[in-house]
Amino acid sequence: MNGVYYFMRRISLIPNIITAFSLACGLFVIFKVNIVEPEGVYQVLYASALLLVIAAFADFADGAVARAMKAESEFGFVFDSLADAVSFGVAPSVLLLKRLSLEQGTGLSFFAICGAMLFSICGILRLVRFNVKATEAKGDQEAQAAEKKNFTGLPIPAGALAAVSANVFFSSPIGQRVVPFSEEGLAIFLSSLMVILGYFMISRWKFPSLKVLHIRVPSYQLVFGTVIVTIFILYGLLYFFPIMLLVVSWGYIFLALILSIIRLIAGKKSTTLEDFEPEEEEKD
Repeated sequence: MNGVYYFMRRISLIPNIITAFSLACGLFVIFKVNIVEPEGVYQVLYASALLLVIAAFADFADGAVARAMKAESEFGFVFDSLADAVSFGVAPSVLLLKRLSLEQGTGLSFFAICGAMLFSICGILRLVRFNVKATEAKGDQEAQAAEKKNFTGLPIPAGALAAVSANVFFSSPIGQRVVPFSEEGLAIFLSSLMVILGYFMISRWKFPSLKVLHIRVPSYQLVFGTVIVTIFILYGLLYFFPIMLLVVSWGYIFLALILSIIRLIAGKKSTTLEDFEPEEEEKD
């Protein structure tokens, strides 16, 4: 019996190890960016974005592994939220302020700081709301099923990747050629995006969950499709990373908004995309 108990304890540690890895990625980004000179900031942004993409995959994997191994725990639940707050709530804001490197005491620097703070605060509020709803849904299978279909508000990892993707793209050589912002214009644009993303995270808009994707195809076709998709992803990461990250992260946001707008146009009496009906504000 002691051997079985020890084995089960080791299994339950695996999701927390993955969460710790995600947290370490976020902390490394925050610490690393603060010891780099402004001249080499694009290379740091690029590497930081890669690390946050890895952290996002780890964040998705820890929950999936915990459910598959039946190793979900209160500790893991709280640990995951705290890790997300650091890696996806704080790191993108730090990257933004490092990229802009604005003169202190100016109106523009104040606006950038406000945008960064609003993003971080809204991200943490989004996590708190998610945790409260998840706790309330325990034991209620209908509520749990609804939570798996979509998210209320933009998930914080998606918000972080959208913020970082815009930062990296418009700092890249190709981004500067496509949209030649001045430094002041870029500061206003990126800071405004942080405010918009903060709103999306605490909004009642619905965003689709990857957990509901069920692909029913023969195994050999699935393997072949996976190989093709992996090749495109790896090629994109190697040669077109800023563009690929921007398209994927913002494509997810625009897809959710389009589905929600279609739902609003259809009206409550229609069953069209009813899962994307924005939630009503809770009344005290």
